[in-house]
Amino acid sequence: MSLHTSANHTDHSPRRIAVLGSTGSIGTQTLDIISSHPDRFAAEVLVAGRNVDMLIEQSRRFRPSLAVIADESKYAALRDALAPLGISTAAGATAVAEAMTLPQIDTVLTATVGYSGLAPTISAIRAGKDIALANKETLVVAGDLITRMLAASPSGLYPVDSEHSAIRQCLIGEDPARVSRLIITASGGPFRNMTLAQMRTATVEQALSHPNWHMGAKITIDSATMINKAFEIIEARWLFGVAPDKIVPVVHPQSIIHSMVEFVDGAVKAQLGTPDMRLPISFALAADARLHSDRPALRLSDMSELTFTEPDYRRFPCLSLASYALDRGGNTACIINAANEVGVAAFLDRRIAFTDIYNLIRHTLDHIDYVASPDYADYVATNDAAVEFARAAVAGGDIPSYYND
Repeated sequence: MSLHTSANHTDHSPRRIAVLGSTGSIGTQTLDIISSHPDRFAAEVLVAGRNVDMLIEQSRRFRPSLAVIADESKYAALRDALAPLGISTAAGATAVAEAMTLPQIDTVLTATVGYSGLAPTISAIRAGKDIALANKETLVVAGDLITRMLAASPSGLYPVDSEHSAIRQCLIGEDPARVSRLIITASGGPFRNMTLAQMRTATVEQALSHPNWHMGAKITIDSATMINKAFEIIEARWLFGVAPDKIVPVVHPQSIIHSMVEFVDGAVKAQLGTPDMRLPISFALAADARLHSDRPALRLSDMSELTFTEPDYRRFPCLSLASYALDRGGNTACIINAANEVGVAAFLDRRIAFTDIYNLIRHTLDHIDYVASPDYADYVATNDAAVEFARAAVAGGDIPSYYND
């Protein structure tokens, strides 16, 4: 699956893109790329969660054939603003999923946050659309299901995460059987040098102050707990078909090497670049083609040092959840993701401590039924049950500690 590509869109007309999550960080950068390459791309469908004002502004600029808002309470504002322009509008989760199947779409860029990206991605694969995947939770929650669906679909899957884009770039032209390890780099986040005692009292503002990347709130908190690396390890297992014990994280604070591939002969290939998501986004949108960019290129002469250290699993126990989820399989990763989404939201609302995000995940894992071979309905039921349990635990204020001091 690592180099699974599509024969879709073989003519020279612009590739028509559905941007799922157009008002978020990845979505807005995607639209920047589309506007810079009008001969290559066209924004055909724009989808947002709640930010109807920005969706209206984007639709006026890019003139998609359809604009969809997930929050149905915002629909009237969207419809009234765009009807004079002849832009079709829709609202709700069902409309989002249905929009991904429209015949005029070539590629779906999934940039929504969390579990909400799963259903529309499944719809797009069933319709044979190419997928530029920025929503890592799709493969974290249901990697086995998505892998089997892709094997039976003409869809191509192109990772947008900088780490997985780097690995894909390193694997092009290589024999996957000759891979020894995938090495996923991590910045270490804003708490890389904090003690566990300091992390227990960390503020929301501290957690949102990422040293290298400008991202949305949820992924920035995931970086602070380093559960984003756990998720990326799980995602890499499904993207590249590599055994879990051959996927390892390393802390690289400069975020210049985005990931590496080690081969059986000892050679290591690395992909380097500035910490700018536009590179992996454009590489995915163009289906592994390299597009001209006027953004500053990496200058190695400006790099005083590139450092690498082993991650600290005691301070960042969320990292250990990757091996636990992959070893146990089934619906385990779905439970982890659901509890994490509740925990991050509760921390951002200042209802729980930073370290309680991990505690809540472990607590939820201990109380949700395990399903060894889940189908889509099982994933939906698991997510609902885990979210309900985690929310009740937060509301009750009774979250035990699972840290090993």
